[in-house]
Amino acid sequence: MVNYSVAKKVKHPYVVSKKGVRGGAPIIEGTSIKVMDIAIRYHILGSSPDEIIAAYPDLSLSQVHDALSYYYEHKEEMDKYWKESLKKIEQMRKRHKSVLESKLGKVKDLYR
Repeated sequence: MVNYSVAKKVKHPYVVSKKGVRGGAPIIEGTSIKVMDIAIRYHILGSSPDEIIAAYPDLSLSQVHDALSYYYEHKEEMDKYWKESLKKIEQMRKRHKSVLESKLGKVKDLYR
């Protein structure tokens, strides 16, 4: 009988974390593309691995699949980090209005 409760640690040959590169977030080795960027394109934007390669032509299919595998293996901690990042971005937006939004606001006011 096979024991499925014990998960085998998976090696990720294309994923690394380097202090000083993208805040130490997991990236595809030899690039500055974060694993989370790949996961967001796949889950949130609904991109296929081939579409991800079209967006990042320097990546191989193996790198994309390894990034997704890494994401699934570390999903809880990566999702938590992403949600915290979104909160920080929202706080920054409240404190600092963008130049573009300021200019667009003036244009919008012309047509009211």
